[in-house]
Amino acid sequence: MAKGRKIVDLDLTKDTTEEPELLRLLLGPSGKLRAPTIKVGGSLLVGYSQEMFTSVLL
Repeated sequence: MAKGRKIVDLDLTKDTTEEPELLRLLLGPSGKLRAPTIKVGGSLLVGYSQEMFTSVLL
């Protein structure tokens, strides 16, 4: 998940991230999902980061 220049990597099977924290990371100021949001296999890419896309998609 990219937020600004920061990349946040969460493993929801191991991390104990609370729902309000997930919503803060996934939703933009308008209350909608951050763009772009792409599901690749078991990964959800949220926000734009060339580094993140390259590491997951290639």
